[in-house]
Amino acid sequence: MKRSENSIPDASILTGWRKSSYSGESGGNCLEVTHTALPTHIPVRDSKNPTGPALVFPAPAWQAFVTSRWS
Repeated sequence: MKRSENSIPDASILTGWRKSSYSGESGGNCLEVTHTALPTHIPVRDSKNPTGPALVFPAPAWQAFVTSRWS
């Protein structure tokens, strides 16, 4: 898998993508994540552009993001 430190140019090479539970039913602004690709990092992509890039976050940073409370 060719990737830079913080991104993967073609996210479609990864499998196991799932949409955020906060994504609306209208198919609008949706994030997808996969936990199957990299054991210590979490790729995130725009569901409207599955062959576009994925941003890659360290697992602890992603965990902190999804468990934070928004004010």
